[in-house]
Amino acid sequence: MATPIPTLREGNVTIRPIRLRDARQLERELLDNRSWLRKWEATNPHGAMSFDVRSSIRSLQTNARAGFGMPFAIEHDGEFAGQLNVSSITYGSLSSATIGYWVSERFAGLGVTPTAVALATDYAFFQAGLHRMEICIRPENIPSLRVVEKLGFRYEGLRRRYIHINGDWRDHFCFALVVEELPTGVLRRWLDGRVPAGAGVVPEVDRIAAQVPGIFPR
Repeated sequence: MATPIPTLREGNVTIRPIRLRDARQLERELLDNRSWLRKWEATNPHGAMSFDVRSSIRSLQTNARAGFGMPFAIEHDGEFAGQLNVSSITYGSLSSATIGYWVSERFAGLGVTPTAVALATDYAFFQAGLHRMEICIRPENIPSLRVVEKLGFRYEGLRRRYIHINGDWRDHFCFALVVEELPTGVLRRWLDGRVPAGAGVVPEVDRIAAQVPGIFPR
């Protein structure tokens, strides 16, 4: 069941469907932000992946038409700022999805990412009819951990060696929300200052555990 991909705005932040004509700007941002993004990029455990921006956009669009994703471009004051993808969409008894995102370094700290995540999550819940949204973040990714804390995503646990990132299997912290927790939506709750105290905070025991390789080398 394909879900229409909307254009959504809050203040100077817009998320909109990504387009093939974004390819040149997207490639420029990825190259300019190579050192900023590399340590968070998914990689192939079986060898190097070739990457073509236009093919990547086409793949995202194909996945969206099949109903499995909602790929967005993020803009700040009309300028391309990054990407957000609602992926792994399932309906029926699960009705869930995951969110992944990146923004260029020059837009960090401007509230772009939490606004984009909140807009996409509210749309997924209240328009697309999903029930649960998940975000998984590497323990070292402090800016992303601040995003889920700001928005009040509930911490659900440590996933060992969960995703292959920057050349190795990496631990991730998992966060989620379900629609019943948000009668007024993620964005409104955040902007109104009503995020519950302690929401999105990782327990110290898991922060310590994430620093310990355990039985598997990281």
